[in-house]
Amino acid sequence: MSGLLHEIALQVIQSAERHYNQTVGHSLKILDILRYARDAATGTPLRTGLLILAMSIGVAAVVILTALGDGARRYVVGQFSSIGTNLVIVFPGRSETRGFNPANLITNTPRDLTVEDATSLLRLPGVQRISPLVVGTTEINAAGKLREAMMVGTNDDFIRVRQLKLALGRFLSKDDLGRGSAEVVLGGVIRREIFGAENPLGKTVRIGDRRLRVVGVLSEGGQGLGMTTDELLIVPVATAQAMLNTNTLFRIMIEARSREQLAEVKTGVLKMLTQRHEGEEDVTVITQDAVLKTFDKILGVLTLGVSGIAAISLAVAGILVMNVMLVSVTQRTAEIGLLKALGATSIAVRELFMVEAVLLSLTGGVLGTTLGYLGAALIRYLYPSFPAYPPLWAVLAGLGTALVSGLIFGVMPARRAARMDPIQALAKR
Repeated sequence: MSGLLHEIALQVIQSAERHYNQTVGHSLKILDILRYARDAATGTPLRTGLLILAMSIGVAAVVILTALGDGARRYVVGQFSSIGTNLVIVFPGRSETRGFNPANLITNTPRDLTVEDATSLLRLPGVQRISPLVVGTTEINAAGKLREAMMVGTNDDFIRVRQLKLALGRFLSKDDLGRGSAEVVLGGVIRREIFGAENPLGKTVRIGDRRLRVVGVLSEGGQGLGMTTDELLIVPVATAQAMLNTNTLFRIMIEARSREQLAEVKTGVLKMLTQRHEGEEDVTVITQDAVLKTFDKILGVLTLGVSGIAAISLAVAGILVMNVMLVSVTQRTAEIGLLKALGATSIAVRELFMVEAVLLSLTGGVLGTTLGYLGAALIRYLYPSFPAYPPLWAVLAGLGTALVSGLIFGVMPARRAARMDPIQALAKR
């Protein structure tokens, strides 16, 4: 009896399938597939919401982490670019002079780097201008107010080498580097704290044990290598050396005539200073481009690294898609049987579940991209100087990975649904 019922049911199913194939074809129309996938997803809102949330978190992580990595790269490049262009920098003490590494920023000083060394570099053909630097902390006393500040001793070319701007007055006089005039240029914040809205030009201030005349004020907002110029006191290099009781320069900044001459200038500087130091190569010479390339490479690898970490969360979300779809297949066994009884082919059933998985993944990807952009915007709002903009390749990679995850991890549930026997599936109704 049961065998007879099975045979009758099978004939009914085959008849319905032939009718379906004649009227619709072997696969459902795309609009029907999308409508079915939408209805299936909205039929279980909690499960669908959790799945979309998992995928969106993965994509948002990719977008935000790559924005941080690429933002760090842009920030470092911007900081080095803000100190000037076509620069060669000389450090006292020998680190590794044939390449740059971050340790070059901290060196010992076996031999003094002097003003005479700096002056000699002007004879090199590719050098346009030089700025010797002496750095120390001191106190400024004026208008009954006292505060500590960083003092930089340099020459008149410093403003052009560093591309600084003046708010008031002029920069340092063009004096012999060995002679220091009694004048000072104030940073914008120091001017405001000491003199308020009053014009400080021509007024005398006491810096350390010296009385200097204010000749200029820098525009506010100057930045470079994390150091603001708003709180600097800039004085002639000889004056700073006398106040700090030193003959050693902190650095020598050299501006080449063109970017193409940077390598030539670097070689010439090293050769010149080695000759002046009795044949001993006891200085470190780096180019601005070398620093930028090194940090750009390091931060580029960092960006890829954090992208890989974020991609793991996408893979986890993809596995969740597969698990949810497998559960869905089990829960919708009777539904699948009915579809096949009405004539839906195995290919059509497989398409239905594949499209549903892709649709859920893509929805999560779009939501995650939106959250990622909002997160990056929040970072820029909290830290305006940090350019946390998601790179386009990361956004496309996040969306692409979400889509591929839906395809890959949706295959198994779709195949499982497609292989179901319609009679057994309907028997579980």
